[in-house]
This record gives sequence, C-alpha cells and structure tokens, in this order.
Amino acid sequence: MKAKVFDKTGNVKTDLDLSESIFGAELNIPLLRQIVNSYQSNKAQGTSKAKTRGEVSGGGVKPFRQKGTGRARAGSNTSPLWVRGGKAFGPRGHKRKKRKLPKKMRERAMASILSERAEQEKILILEKPAMDKPKTSQIKGILDKMEVFGEKNLLIVDKADRIIYLSGRNIRNLDVKQGYDINVYDIINNDNIIFLGQETFDNFQKVMAK
Repeated sequence: MKAKVFDKTGNVKTDLDLSESIFGAELNIPLLRQIVNSYQSNKAQGTSKAKTRGEVSGGGVKPFRQKGTGRARAGSNTSPLWVRGGKAFGPRGHKRKKRKLPKKMRERAMASILSERAEQEKILILEKPAMDKPKTSQIKGILDKMEVFGEKNLLIVDKADRIIYLSGRNIRNLDVKQGYDINVYDIINNDNIIFLGQETFDNFQKVMAK
C-alpha cells in the first residue's frame, strides 16, 4: 500500500510505500468496538446529580395542620410535589470508568484502523507549509487543493506548533494533534489522517514498530 505525499501548497508530489507490519493488519471490528466503548465510558464524568428530599433545605415542620384547611395534606415542604422540593428520580451521579485495556490490545486496534485507512487511501503526508504567522485561509486552501476540505481530517504534528494550531482551530472538522497524543478513537473519528512532514510520519512509524 502507498500513501500520497503532497507539497507545501497541497499538490500531489509522489507516493510513499507503507510498512506492511504497521499498515497491513486485518480490520478487527469487535476489538475496535471494545476500544471505543472503553474510551467513551472513561471520558464521561458521571457527575450529574440532583438532590433528593432528604438533601434539600427545609422540612422538619409540618407546613400546615392536617385537617380543616381544604388543602391536600402535607407532611413536609421537601416533597417532590413542592416548589424547591427534592427530585424524585433525578440523576444520582456514578462512576462509569472502565479498566484500561491492555497495551497489546490498544496496539492491535491502532494497527487495525490504520490499515483500514491506508487501504482506503486516507493516509496522507503533507510537507510543512511556510508560515510566519497564523493564517486560516492558507491551511483551508491547502486542504482544498488536497481535495479533503469538508471531510473530517486529523492533522498530526511532531511537536507543538502554535502557528499551525492557530491556523487550523477555526476550520470545521479539522483536529490538530501531536503524534504521541492520538489514540484509536481519533483515527476512527476522522476520515483522513494527515501527517505534517516526513519526519512526523517517520517518528510515528518508529513508535508503532516498537
């Protein structure tokens, strides 16, 4: 399999052979589903909580006498039927975190989804554009020339690049992340995986090959 290499302006320059050991794995949907479920569960905070009638302020004294008022009897103003009373079946807050999956499983899942993207010709390498200040229109123009603008794109950089980040943050469906920070969910959640510079791609392959 090959990956397209683009020059600084977004024009196709050449093709690059991809390592079969990294980009030649079979698609493992059950494993990918397990990884995504674990990621989404661990991402959820589970902190939503409503107070019950035992937690709201008030109560302790019967609001009014039992008979003779013409009103329905009431024993406490903390009842869910009352304004500012407790919630009967509100969210209670709970931990949804799952055990972190083994490293080998995560590596297999990463190779699986990367191989799928490579087969779809969605692994792309872009030479770093010459930019001395942030310019969103320049990045947008490059993506447009690459014919990927409008799709969900993950731009992987080797080191924190403030100019590239500021240039791309306002472009819809474009994520800019460092290579060490990406995970399986990032690859699944994006259509095109774009490596900024040959060095970024080479370093990523070295990490995957370990």
